[in-house]
Amino acid sequence: MQYKTLVLCASAAILATAIACSKSPETPVAPSSSQSGDSGAAADGSTLKVSAPTPQSPVNNAQPDSLVLTATKASSTYGSNTPLSYEFEIKNSGGTTVCTSGVVGGGSGSTVSYAPTCTLEFDQPFTWRVRGAVDNARGPWSAAANFRSSSGGYISGNEVFDPLTNGKTAGDISGPVQFLPGTGIQLLDHSSYVTYRLPQNLQQGELSMMILNGDEGNPGDKSKVFSMQEGPDVNDLTDDDYRMTAELRGRNYGAPGSVTYRIIVGDGESRDGDRIQLNFNSSRWYFWKFTWQTGGARLEVREDGPSGRVMYSSSEGGWSHPYRPEPHYIHLGAPIGRAGAIDATQPGIIIKNVWASSRPRPAFPGE
Repeated sequence: MQYKTLVLCASAAILATAIACSKSPETPVAPSSSQSGDSGAAADGSTLKVSAPTPQSPVNNAQPDSLVLTATKASSTYGSNTPLSYEFEIKNSGGTTVCTSGVVGGGSGSTVSYAPTCTLEFDQPFTWRVRGAVDNARGPWSAAANFRSSSGGYISGNEVFDPLTNGKTAGDISGPVQFLPGTGIQLLDHSSYVTYRLPQNLQQGELSMMILNGDEGNPGDKSKVFSMQEGPDVNDLTDDDYRMTAELRGRNYGAPGSVTYRIIVGDGESRDGDRIQLNFNSSRWYFWKFTWQTGGARLEVREDGPSGRVMYSSSEGGWSHPYRPEPHYIHLGAPIGRAGAIDATQPGIIIKNVWASSRPRPAFPGE
């Protein structure tokens, strides 16, 4: 009788252990069978037991100048401290996915943000959503949030973004110009220029753009394709303490097609880049990029786009005074100065995809 009792007690202990094991906590990845049936996923397709993030901005059809998607983070439904990554997705009004982030880190804090690198059509409605991720497991998608893409140009602080392919500009136009749909803005004569008046000066960064029909055969002498100066008077560029000019010299110059630049940073000293004579093709786009910081500057010209063959690259340096005009003006072309119209804007040039900022140049349509 004692033997039977021991056997019965041992059997009960084994059964209790088995039941306890069957009630062990669920893994953080696979949902319970009651959630997913036989598929291994929840009804919404998720395979990670976290809550859905909540979109914060942009929402409610907001139209930000610079697009950054921000959401409150997902939280674990099983009490895990495992750090989450995230996936973002943007869809157009037809429901087609036009941009995905891949997996991005969650970082610290209670929100997660992502700045899309894809190119969106200007001034169009879109939706976005986000979900948590761990390895190959994915949480539920957030609700979709609505926004409208940028109208196509802005000046914000010391940053300029201006595609110019949509028939308008964020700058102020002087002289005769024409917008070429899908192509850019054409400066029609020496007196034509576009001015961006920065609310805050840009002491270091880049000014870059695409230029078409810039050619040594165009009329002009020491002609300008873009420039910077200290305002508010735009008629004394060559007299300003702070100024910069990027030049493509025209047919009236002794060596037409010569490229050079000049920068003065408030210390009274002129620094000139190398002057090199080049042959341009008036039907080809060229990427012009000027970068500067305290102690150095460089002008670069490339064929076709930002990653094209380098045609010109020249740097100057050795100063300690920052470039800090107040106010800071940027021009496409240049106002007529004391040297006369022939040394102002090179007429006929077509410009698009203007960027001025301390941040890296974003992706523009067609580049």
